[in-house]
Amino acid sequence: MKKGFFISVEGLDGSGKTTQIQSIDDYFRGIGMETIMIREPGGTKIGEKVRDILLDAGNTEMDSIAEMLLFAASRAQIMAEKILPALNEGKVVICDRFIDSSIAYQGYGRGLDVDEVMAVNLAAVRHVLPDITFFLDKKPEESLRRRREATGADRLENERMEFHDRVYKGYKELCEKFPERIKRLDGDRNIASINGEIIGNIKNTLGRM
Repeated sequence: MKKGFFISVEGLDGSGKTTQIQSIDDYFRGIGMETIMIREPGGTKIGEKVRDILLDAGNTEMDSIAEMLLFAASRAQIMAEKILPALNEGKVVICDRFIDSSIAYQGYGRGLDVDEVMAVNLAAVRHVLPDITFFLDKKPEESLRRRREATGADRLENERMEFHDRVYKGYKELCEKFPERIKRLDGDRNIASINGEIIGNIKNTLGRM
């Protein structure tokens, strides 16, 4: 049985995940707990190579099932190499995206069977799920505008707005389906307000554990 605490942060690119992840890390380090921050896809030598393939804007011919399996492969590697060892050592794992991303992007966004996407990814992560997940709810138009202005667009961000609308809908349905694990946060509020709600939820979850 794992000894650590596992957090994932979800949302469309440009929703403010990076800022909140750093604040979560600062909180745990401030109370003397050891943390690791990881991102998906990537986070390992193998995973970063898979990430390059997945996000390369030139790979427009990628099949949707191939895309799903590549995300799951990267996730399986980081679970084996980074997440499980850290949890077994009692560390706090803070993950930028996890299994919910595949359900939202490949299930809802690509139109693949959601149950099949879930099954493939549960196998990839050895059925280990985050103790708590935060979804930063920011509308697709605003999220993508911020991301494209900041860093340009990768292969997924270049998809038509209809795709991102389906992904956003998928995230909202996941929040409704798993309310005990996934906490929806209004991403239009100021950074401090969002962070305060995140830390409050973390304290409540730790208290129940």
